[in-house]
Amino acid sequence: SNPFEVKVNRQKFDILGRKTKNDVGLPGVSRSKAIKKRNQTLLKEYKEREKTNVFKDKRFGEYNTKITPEEKMIRRFTLERQQNYGKKNIYNLNEDEELTHYGQSLAEIEKLNDIVDSDSDTEERGTLSAELTAAHFGGGGGLLRKKVSSEQQDEEEEKPKSRKELIEEMIAKSKQEKQERQTRRESALELTEKLDKDWKEIQTLIAHKTPKSERKDKEVEKPKPDEYDMIVRELGFEMKAKPSERLKTEEELAKEEQARLQKLEADRLRRMRGIDEEANKKRPSHMSADDLADGFILDKDDRRLLSYKDGKINIENEEEKEEDEGEEEEEGGEEEDNEDEEGSLEESASENEEGDAADSHSDLESDLESEEEAAGNKEEKKHKANENQSQNVEKSDPKREAAKSELPYTFAAPESYETFKCLLAGRTIEEQLIILERIQKCNHPSLAVGNKAKLEKLFGFLLEYIGELAILDLPELRTIDKLILPLYNLCQMFPEAASDSIKFILRDAAHDLEEVIEVKGRATYPALDTLIYLKIVSLLFPTSDFWHPVVTPAFMYMSQLLTKCRITTLQDVIKGLFICCLFLEYVSLSRRFVPELINFLLGVLHISLPKKQAQGYTVVHPFTPVGKNLELLLVCDKEDLKSWEKQNVPLSIVTRLKETSRTEINHTRLSCLALCFDLIKKCAALYESLPSFHEIMHPVRILLTQHVPVNEYPEKMQEWYHSALKELESKVKHYTPLICEKKKPVPLKQYTPKIVKVLEFGRKQAGSKKEQERKQLIQRHKRELKGAIREIRKDNQYLARMQLSEIMERDSARKRKVKELLGSLATQEGEWKAMKRNKWKN
Repeated sequence: SNPFEVKVNRQKFDILGRKTKNDVGLPGVSRSKAIKKRNQTLLKEYKEREKTNVFKDKRFGEYNTKITPEEKMIRRFTLERQQNYGKKNIYNLNEDEELTHYGQSLAEIEKLNDIVDSDSDTEERGTLSAELTAAHFGGGGGLLRKKVSSEQQDEEEEKPKSRKELIEEMIAKSKQEKQERQTRRESALELTEKLDKDWKEIQTLIAHKTPKSERKDKEVEKPKPDEYDMIVRELGFEMKAKPSERLKTEEELAKEEQARLQKLEADRLRRMRGIDEEANKKRPSHMSADDLADGFILDKDDRRLLSYKDGKINIENEEEKEEDEGEEEEEGGEEEDNEDEEGSLEESASENEEGDAADSHSDLESDLESEEEAAGNKEEKKHKANENQSQNVEKSDPKREAAKSELPYTFAAPESYETFKCLLAGRTIEEQLIILERIQKCNHPSLAVGNKAKLEKLFGFLLEYIGELAILDLPELRTIDKLILPLYNLCQMFPEAASDSIKFILRDAAHDLEEVIEVKGRATYPALDTLIYLKIVSLLFPTSDFWHPVVTPAFMYMSQLLTKCRITTLQDVIKGLFICCLFLEYVSLSRRFVPELINFLLGVLHISLPKKQAQGYTVVHPFTPVGKNLELLLVCDKEDLKSWEKQNVPLSIVTRLKETSRTEINHTRLSCLALCFDLIKKCAALYESLPSFHEIMHPVRILLTQHVPVNEYPEKMQEWYHSALKELESKVKHYTPLICEKKKPVPLKQYTPKIVKVLEFGRKQAGSKKEQERKQLIQRHKRELKGAIREIRKDNQYLARMQLSEIMERDSARKRKVKELLGSLATQEGEWKAMKRNKWKN
């Protein structure tokens, strides 16, 4: 080997006692072996990758020269039998295969007079056996032969039998066993037939009919059926549950409702115009009993009613008949006209009968006269019909008036606020609700494309209408309360549009409040419509959310009203208490703390006390400890105190408080104070779980216990006062304040030693046998994985080299061919130029 090809694996550090492997290697030898192996495997597969005509002989022992052909056949046969046995006969417990004859199982054939075991038996059929012929016809010579043959058989038994003889013996045994099974089956069938015959003979003797008298006795003695059996039978005859109709979608319900309202509106319009529906119904055409319906037509019934007029057949058009029938029905109510007509008809009939008796053959003149008379009668009847119709119209005027006064069933969505007000103007609250409901049903969003925008406008119109009702001198609060339901329905249909409308109103109100504060430095409480809008917010939207696009701005606006609007009149106190009630309604679920609420209730108690009383508490804006607006809720009249009764403070009293008497004003003040006690009680129940509850309610408790003159109030007021105070004082502290410890606690002494295992990194740690085996397996797996990855990389590199060599060979061949072509072209060009030059010279 070349010493320059020897590879020396040097180590960075020499360690004593460590044996190293592969210090010196000959990479050329191992590399040549690997390349040779890859040439035999990878290169062969790579060259045959696109070939499909390769035949591989996978027969057993085909390329094994040590095995003889007979042994090969025997091994192949045994392998084939093993494969079949393992798959099909896995549960076959020493049972023979089922033999068939013309598709029928031989084992299932019951009676066979001439049993044939196989096709090989047909050749020997009808021949006598050798033993029988030798015994009867050979004079005993056959027996000697038999003895000699038996001796020969003993000698043959000593010889080893060949495979063919073994197979023949096996076949003979199987045929014998099959014959025995067949005979046993036939004998069993014969016995069963015999038993059946015997049983039938015995059964005739056993059968005995009981007489009728005994049967009756037995029927009488039958026990009654059990209740359980009766219930089971009833359940068997019970009707099974039928599938119910599917639930209709919102679009289908809207279409059905629209169709119903349109039909009702059409009926109302027909009644309003005085059109009778029963008069328009066609009478059934006359049909003879002998009619076979030969002229049946699907489109139209052209048969005419057979009638007589003035003794002759009257054939008229259907339209004239309907008019005549309608006229006759209208004239049916007038008795005198009917009597006159009946008399004239009787006279004309008698005259016609006499004329017919005198001369049955009529000429042209008589026909013309009869036609003229018929035309005259028609005109008279039409004239009478018109008169009767006018009379009926006069009679049916009340129905028409009732139809006119009735509400229409279909309404178009209003496009402007003026048209919306015109629809509701002069209507009762029930009628207004019906109108709004029908507008929603007739203009459902699923019926047309533009209905959604129309109903969104309707929500804004309804809000504006509620605001106008609240601004009136006598606010229609009951009407507003009823209108909340259609407003809620619209809000559920279009929540985004509803929130935008209410946010716009709240934004304008907050902007107006800020402008007034900037200009005047103080603000007043808003009008009644804004307070009602705040109440509507709590009804339409969830108030328990941490943040809501509508409720949160309303919450902030109410807190600004309680802190920035000064209390100058009794109306301001009522509005502030209304906002306090709204606050409690807003935070009833979330239990959010509202400091403005507690501050306002404290201020209400403050303005119910006399001015000169000593104070032990602080009052925050908008209330002041001194000033001219104090004592707004102070009542000094003893008669008014005695005559006061607890009642709710109506919100409408804000607009008519100036017109009331002094006694009513004092009663209102006392009602406001009672409401304040009630709100304090509710706040105590709501905020009892707060850690700082006692600190928050401490000023209210001091004011109630030390400053409020309880004894001067009536008994009902004292009850409200004591219940509020009891609610405040009954609350126990549900928390303990956190206190920092002064010094760190001293730990107890522990005498057990703490053993810490020191790990020696870089060496394999000792452990149990299983752990060591597991680590060895992991290490071996890592080593094998690395080796496999290395071999795969080398294989890929080898294949890449092969591909590159093929590409280079193809490129070199192509370049060589291109050079040859260019050389041939150059020689041709030179020859052509030389030939051309010679021509010029010549």
